[in-house]
Amino acid sequence: MSIKITGTGSALPVRAVTNEEITHLVDTSDEWIRERTGIGGRHVSTGETVASLAARACGLALENAGKSAREVELILVATCSPEDVTPCAACQVQEQIGAVNAVAFDLNAACSGFLFALHTAWAYVESGIYQNALVAGSEVLSKIVDWEDRGTCILFGDGAGAVYVEKCEDGGILGFVQHSDGSRGHVLSGACRALENPFFHQEQTKNYIKMDGREIFSFAVRQIPKTIEEALARAELSAGEVDLFLLHQANRRIIEGISKRLGVDMDRFPMNLERVGNTSSASIPLLLDEINRKGALKPGMRLVLSGFGGGLTCGACVVEWQ
Repeated sequence: MSIKITGTGSALPVRAVTNEEITHLVDTSDEWIRERTGIGGRHVSTGETVASLAARACGLALENAGKSAREVELILVATCSPEDVTPCAACQVQEQIGAVNAVAFDLNAACSGFLFALHTAWAYVESGIYQNALVAGSEVLSKIVDWEDRGTCILFGDGAGAVYVEKCEDGGILGFVQHSDGSRGHVLSGACRALENPFFHQEQTKNYIKMDGREIFSFAVRQIPKTIEEALARAELSAGEVDLFLLHQANRRIIEGISKRLGVDMDRFPMNLERVGNTSSASIPLLLDEINRKGALKPGMRLVLSGFGGGLTCGACVVEWQ
């Protein structure tokens, strides 16, 4: 038993921000950003929230699957940038789409979050607890980015992607791998509120994303090919038998490095980071939805979904499209 993806959806904030606009905030240029990252623009919230973006993406995924919200049994939202501690974003999505029969909760594995949530949905369905799930990755990173830090503000964008999955006997997810390395968590971090109560005071600091770009690059280019190969081994497939590799959209150079290590041509690595930037947990389902709505996915195609992020975390899964 496994799960198959039968519907996809995505949502972006209305406001698009070009590299040229970023040059008015920090010392950079469109050419510098594109050369080092492949990013040309991103979408930034002007009021959209993690929950509202996720709800839009989930609604479109249900529509694509031909399902109603009342049929949904489980809602998982992967995010590292929620507006509220409680209620969680998934419960807000449940309310907004009218999924009155669903259990809902959030997960946080940073940019790997969607894959971790997808694996969680698989575990629930495989165990027989639920028969279907909505799985979303949604981020409003613009509120935790330091817009005076050239190393991070050029990278990130806001958005959401979602899939509707249901039980299947054949095909669907063929292999899944997850890894975490907490000893290197400091390489990509973002603090919450400092501890403040009547009995203790901790100095407040700016709670922005902090990243060691070189370390992340090295981790991704080295670890992701290994993780993909591990997932392929579980699916009893080789990289040459995969039609498309849908990777976390962090940096074009990273994707090129992974392509080279796997010995796979870049034409099998679709990208949308030029238009949307790094949307963290939203990037893989957002890209998947774009490709699906172009009609590029056919039954029997084999896909690899793989991502990496803060934690440090990484994961990969092999999917047979149905």
